[in-house]
This record gives sequence, structure tokens and C-alpha cells, in this order.
Amino acid sequence: MKSSAPVSLGKINYKSLNFEWVGWFAILIGFCITTYYSVIMGWSFDYLFYSMKISWGTDPTGFFYNNVLGLTDSVFKIGSIQWHIVTGLVFSWIWILASIWEGAKTVGKVVYVTVTLPWLLLIIFVIRGVNLPGAMEGIKYYLLPNWKMLLSFELWHAAISQIFFSLTVGFGVMIAYASFLSEKAEIVRDAFIIGLADAATAFVAGFAVFSALGYHAVTTGSSVHAVMKSGPELAFCTYPTIIGKLPFPQLFGILFFIMLLTLAIDSAFSLVESVSASITDKFGWSRKRSNMTVGIIGLILGLIYTTGSGLYWLDIVDYFMNNFGLFLVGLLECIIITLFFKTEKMREYINSLRGTRIGKWWSYSIIFIVPLVTTILILSTFIERLRVSYGGYPRQAESVGWGLLVVFLLLSILITKMKGKKNE
Repeated sequence: MKSSAPVSLGKINYKSLNFEWVGWFAILIGFCITTYYSVIMGWSFDYLFYSMKISWGTDPTGFFYNNVLGLTDSVFKIGSIQWHIVTGLVFSWIWILASIWEGAKTVGKVVYVTVTLPWLLLIIFVIRGVNLPGAMEGIKYYLLPNWKMLLSFELWHAAISQIFFSLTVGFGVMIAYASFLSEKAEIVRDAFIIGLADAATAFVAGFAVFSALGYHAVTTGSSVHAVMKSGPELAFCTYPTIIGKLPFPQLFGILFFIMLLTLAIDSAFSLVESVSASITDKFGWSRKRSNMTVGIIGLILGLIYTTGSGLYWLDIVDYFMNNFGLFLVGLLECIIITLFFKTEKMREYINSLRGTRIGKWWSYSIIFIVPLVTTILILSTFIERLRVSYGGYPRQAESVGWGLLVVFLLLSILITKMKGKKNE
């Protein structure tokens, strides 16, 4: 379709149906994620400076929650804005916008650094990690599976949600980037390379993480399971604790947070690029105007996550965007391709291009497997949320997550009905 996600899906015409709104729903989900993802990058910028003096001292957990976040004791107790986080947030948005300022031309140069550098740093952390005392205990914990966990819907939902995010599925990003490609691009080969490279990166990163956790367990006299954390606590509490025990902690601290930032920037500017491309396609704005508008709005909306209750709101919004928003987009896209564009028509077009061909297994996946799996996971998680609120938060706080999904759905329909450059 040679367009952004909303315009591309809008071109799939079936009688009077217009699927442009599905593209806008994907774009709004991605933009919402960017508003807090940039704040996490802001934390990493702050920790880059903290690493120079190992400012977290002997209590990284207390330092993170009290000194950095100024965390309040309730989701509705907003607290004050943490201006050091705002400073990091501004740096994040400057870097994001600079990376996509001239579109694919700028991105192509940036990714040479942001793809190769984190891999080099990751290898350094793997080599250092596996040579630490107790590393093998952590690696054993990492590689020995607990087969009973495969029966958990929650585990599958979390795992597939991570893949959606890691491969930017359901954000409209891949559709926007595809519009920049020539028809000579070998998209099937590239899709396999990207999928396998992503999985390999995650697998290798596991050795860096769990070897360090094994070392942390041994030095504290605990088990690996006891010291294992996830999310922000792993990156900003557990890892700083480990770094503080290493020789040359300042060096490893700086390298670790540079690695986090270079891993994060690719996801961040890709999400923003998909929004900017959609606005440009729909309303005919210049790329720079779109970028600046998205950046300013994203920065302002991100301020809520820099307050004392920001971590709570980040957790709630992240859960609903990833576990419901992205899954709904993936499900809707499969339905649109299957019923209205026709899956075999799509597969035949792909196979008419240069390079590797795909078999009917791809069509079966789009028609049956993906819709079935996503529907089961959405329904099972929805039923669980009816039973108990997410994370023990008050129902009023949880309703913000549901409310955002409804608002984005209505906004998507509203934007679709707005006059664009093609209607003028």
C-alpha cells in the first residue's frame, strides 16, 4: 500500500467498510506506550550520571524508590514532580526526535550504532558474568525449565506480549517502515532474520542477567529465585547492587546504562516514526512538523510518570496497553486480512516478490492460529481481571486502563472521519 498503517488499512475497501480506524487504534496504543517508555529512558539517563559516583551506595532499592522516584504510598497520592527525571525525559525526547528527523535517511545512520553497540556491550557483560562466582547457579536456573508453568495462561500472555513489543507487532511500525522499501526487498528472508536475531539477542541477554543473579545470590547467601526481580526493579535495583560489588563499578555502571539506552532508543523512535508517518499521510503535514508535535505532546503526557505515583500509573497503563491493546490490534488485523483482503491474495502477492517464498502454513497461521490464541488469552485475562483487580490496585485506578482503551477506540473512529489531504 506504500503508506502508514491507518492509510494502508483504509485502502482495504469492502463495500462501505473503512478499516482506517484499526490503524489509528494501533498508532494510539504505540504512542501511549512511548509516553512512559521515554520516562524509563529518562531514568537510564539519570543512572548514567549516578554510575560515575555509584550514588546508590549500599541501598540501591531505597535509592531508586525514595531518591529517584520519590514514590508515594498510594496510586492516588500523586506527590511532586521529580525534576531530575524530567531532565532525563527531555534528553530522551531530544534523542528520539534527532534519530528520525529526516526519516529513513537519519534512522539508517543511527541504527548502525544502536544495533551494534548494545550487542558488543552485551557480549562484555556475558563474558564478565559467566566468570563471576556463583554464575553457574544462575545459568542453571535460567536453562532448566519448569514444565508446569507452560500450563499458565498468564505466562503465555506475558511471553507473547513481550514478543509483540520486541518485534513491534501491532503498533503500525512495520507497516510504516515497509512503505519505505522498494519492491526488490526480500521481505520474507528479512522477516526470518529479524525474528531469529531478536530471539538470539534475548537468549544471549539471559546469560548476562542470570549469571549476575547467580553471583548476587551467592554473595547474599540467598537462592537465585529469591533475588530474581523483573521490570524496573531488575534494571534499577538488582543490577546496580551487583555492579556495586564488581571491580571498577563506575565503568560497568556506565556501560550497563549505555546498553539500556541504546537498546531502548530503537523501539522509541520506531514508535514515534509510525505516529509521525500516519499524521503526514493523513493530513499532509511536513515530517518535521509531525515529529515536533508528537514529541511535545509525548513529553507533556509523560510528566504524570515523573511524579511520586508515576511508577504505579506506568505499571497500570503498560499492563493494559500490552496485554489488551496490542492483542486486540493483532486480532483485528488478522480478521481484516482473512475476511476482507483475503489471506491467499496476500500470500500470493508476497510470493510474487523477489526472494524466499512462504507456504500455506502462513495462511493457516493468520486464519486460525493467531486469532485463536489471541482470543483465548484476551478472554482468559479479561475473566481474571473481573475476578480480581490487576496488581491489587483499587478498581478506580484499574478503570483508567480500561478507559484509555475505550478513549483510543473512539479517537480512532473520530480521526478516521476527519478530513485528510486526500479528501480536500
